[in-house]
Amino acid sequence: QIFNQHNAEAPNLQPAFHRMAQMEPNLDHDVSWFLLPSYWSKMVVALISFLCFANSYDGDFVFDDSEAIINNKDLRAETPLGDLWYHDFWGSKLSSNTSHKSYRPLTVLTFRINYLFAGGFYPVGFHVINIILHCTISVLMVDVFSILLGGLQFSNKGRRLNLAPKSSLLAALLFAVHPVHTECVAGIVGRADLLCALFFLLSFLGYCKAFKENKEGHTFSVFWVLVSVVLGAIAMLCKEQGITILGLNAVFDALVINKINLLELIRKLLYKGKSLENAGLLRKGLLFRITLLMCGGAGILYIRWRIMGTGPPAFTEVDNPASFADSLFVRAINYNYYYSLNAWLLLCPWWLCFDWSMGCIPLIKSVSDWRIIALAALWFCLIGLICQALCSEDSHKRRILTLGLGFLIIPFLPASNLFFRVGFVVAERVIYLPSIGYCILFTYGFSLLSKQAKKKKILAVAVLGILLINVMRCALRSSQWRSEEQLFRSALSVCPLNAKVHYNVGKNLADKGNQSAAIKYYREAVRLNPKYVHAMNNLGNILKERNELHEAEELLSLAVQIQPDFAAAWMNLGIVQNSLRRFEEAEQSYWTAIKHRKKYPDCYYNLGRLYADLNRHIDALNAWRNATVLKPEHSLAWNNMIILLDNTGNLAQAEAVGREALELIPNDHSLMFSLANVLGKSQKYKESEALFLKAIKANPNAASYHGNLAVLYHRWGNLDLAKKHYEVSLKLDPTAPGTKENYNLLRRKLEQLQKKGS
Repeated sequence: QIFNQHNAEAPNLQPAFHRMAQMEPNLDHDVSWFLLPSYWSKMVVALISFLCFANSYDGDFVFDDSEAIINNKDLRAETPLGDLWYHDFWGSKLSSNTSHKSYRPLTVLTFRINYLFAGGFYPVGFHVINIILHCTISVLMVDVFSILLGGLQFSNKGRRLNLAPKSSLLAALLFAVHPVHTECVAGIVGRADLLCALFFLLSFLGYCKAFKENKEGHTFSVFWVLVSVVLGAIAMLCKEQGITILGLNAVFDALVINKINLLELIRKLLYKGKSLENAGLLRKGLLFRITLLMCGGAGILYIRWRIMGTGPPAFTEVDNPASFADSLFVRAINYNYYYSLNAWLLLCPWWLCFDWSMGCIPLIKSVSDWRIIALAALWFCLIGLICQALCSEDSHKRRILTLGLGFLIIPFLPASNLFFRVGFVVAERVIYLPSIGYCILFTYGFSLLSKQAKKKKILAVAVLGILLINVMRCALRSSQWRSEEQLFRSALSVCPLNAKVHYNVGKNLADKGNQSAAIKYYREAVRLNPKYVHAMNNLGNILKERNELHEAEELLSLAVQIQPDFAAAWMNLGIVQNSLRRFEEAEQSYWTAIKHRKKYPDCYYNLGRLYADLNRHIDALNAWRNATVLKPEHSLAWNNMIILLDNTGNLAQAEAVGREALELIPNDHSLMFSLANVLGKSQKYKESEALFLKAIKANPNAASYHGNLAVLYHRWGNLDLAKKHYEVSLKLDPTAPGTKENYNLLRRKLEQLQKKGS
């Protein structure tokens, strides 16, 4: 019924400007699909998109979330809001040589708001926002697809009409349930793509609103064109792809608003020598609007360039090996192979992986590689579609195919390696926006098949089956994104040659204390990529803890030889050398680490331990003081300073350091314990007792806390309380050094007192 009302209203529209789709064949005529009122279509799309990803709401922070959120100081209240505009997505300064130049301040701002409202790093709120964003985008897709598939037309009352309700519903459902979107929705870092897509679509819808005839009879609104540019700028501040909407708006204007036949236009300009006006480019203000879009885009890019500087992003060969190939042929052929893989993920999103780098996709180095077939298939399809889009006599077909290809290709261009090197091989998140073009082409293909098919219901059931399979695949993939263990293990079958996959599985196992299993995966990561310094560093750390010091030293020495500025490996090498009692070499390794990472509190802490072992007490105190200056919450450095000063008889200085430390870290029970020991030796029994009791309240199962409190009571003369805490300490740790002797002394003293009393 809705569809018939739209057709009935169309002839009443007077201005030719508003009859974009009136004379064209209607796509819905041949589509065997459900016809629902607009609000019901949107409700269905919202519900199904929610069901696809709902089980990710209580997932953990996984993979890149730790760097972009947990370790990103820009999320914390103490970081000035203004810093967000000069930092990259990961919290590094854009001017830094190590910055990836990912400039997404508005996305980081939403993370910061999440963090403040949640009162900390609780992932539920972050995940819920991502799910809501995807549902909102999927609902907006109903309107976007109705324009792209049915054309732009308004009623007499100025209301935009949906001339393809069945097709737009199908396309929106295809978008909502596409499994390749799981990374963007279930991975919190995917917020960048979601926010970008939201403002990308709002920019497009705003541009369409510019062609609603106003009361003065003007054919378009400059205001809404400018709003579209501003929304495009906001999209780019969420993620770089957002800027491409300005180009797509221009394409839409030319094809739908002005109905330009690109092939005919080229012929007029090249062969007939016609002017722009005669060729139709000045009709209805097209050139003026494109100029506004171009000026807006150029201005946005210039401002971004001024902020981020001229330096290129810092990527390594393992991130994108094809871009480092010396041969232009090897680079070109591999880039095209990557494009074919992206296309395959859209067509068959079954093999999904959180990371496609580090040997997951070996380079194609000769034309004899069978994977060349994938390139040929991709370009055969693309050339066929382009020819139909340019040469078809059916204007409706030309428009839909050109828009489909435009939305497929143009948003993908920033990730294509054509303009600059990107830091990945294949990334599922970057095809969130290009999937719009895929959905247009799929829906159009379905309409053509429906037109030819005799049993249209079977075809509709097949499409329903595809949607259902995609929903189940989304739910399964979302569950894999809920924890790092599931996510990393799911990649082993997809990319068994990916060293990073084995590295991450190993790291996850090591974090859970399963060092034996972690060693196996770290060794495999190093075998697959003999230059994988991070895997060497982590493996060396585990071997160091297992006292396999010589192999640990070999691995860490190789890591710093491959990457001389790898500060963490230098520090760990210093720890191993210290354990091997090669103190001069250890000191040199520590200072090399600090040279490459000047703000390295953990390295200063370990350097202090080395100096303490060598009885260089002043140097040790200075090193630990540097650690606390760089990281005021460095509890171990504070503790070591207190203990060293205590052991060397500097009780007043130890007390001052302890009080300073507790002001900065008031809830650290180990600091309370250390300061309580100092106060007890200074005969400040009451204050010492209070700190001991506070430390015990925070950590009641620490035998040493009870044992030292018992010593305090013993000295103080509170023998009954001393006896009680000695017994608690021995119950918790029967082998506690000195406690049993002190307890026996106390018992003898109590027996003597009882004899005297009797």
